[in-house]
Amino acid sequence: MNIPAELKYTKDHEWIRIEGNIGFIGITDYAQGELGDVVFVDITKGVGDTLSPNDNFGTIEAVKTVSELYAPCSGTILEISSDLNDSPEFINQDPYGKGWMIKIEITDPAEIDSLLDAAAYGELVGA
Repeated sequence: MNIPAELKYTKDHEWIRIEGNIGFIGITDYAQGELGDVVFVDITKGVGDTLSPNDNFGTIEAVKTVSELYAPCSGTILEISSDLNDSPEFINQDPYGKGWMIKIEITDPAEIDSLLDAAAYGELVGA
């Protein structure tokens, strides 16, 4: 199981990669493994929408189940990955790279401190 040290994580298995005040958000390697083959991603929020921590921003549908997607921190959606429309399997193949879902402008950087680091997330999932 891959848990990159440079990312932050939620207990709901989302990750965020922070580049300045921009955050890329997706689901973890653990989560995609539990879901199985991803067949569809439905981002229900749009560019310009604001999110608060734990806000639902969409769902992910896999062969086994449908799961909700939650924001790890506050922000404004800047971009939604268009690659996932045609290739939702990127989430299984490259969850921390091509499998990103939304890009946000982080509006409260202090919230990042409440997220899990790689070691804490590894403990959560038994890695």
